[in-house]
Amino acid sequence: QVQLVESGGGLVQPGGSLRLSCAASGIIFSDWHMGWYRQAPGKQHELVAQIANTNAAYYVEDVKGRFTASRDNGKSTVYLQMNRLKPEDTAIYSCRAYKTMTSYWGQGTQVTVSY
Repeated sequence: QVQLVESGGGLVQPGGSLRLSCAASGIIFSDWHMGWYRQAPGKQHELVAQIANTNAAYYVEDVKGRFTASRDNGKSTVYLQMNRLKPEDTAIYSCRAYKTMTSYWGQGTQVTVSY
């Protein structure tokens, strides 16, 4: 019974900010790496940010300096702070919990950056 639930998506104007959350249950959260992925219409799923159980973070080049991933192990929640948003950031954002042999996905939350 593993569940990942994203929240925080919505409509924002270019240059604005959103904070996405992904709450996990059914796992020992501190043992798992977490990732944020996105998929825009007609495009392939891509990794956006990754934060390991060590708290080491990775970001795809396009979001470096704008997005920040963090995790709160006490709340079993991973966050993605998204600043200076661009229209090309529009996508469904999903979180993933993974170890070497196993991964779980959330249902996704829509982020739309538009006037």
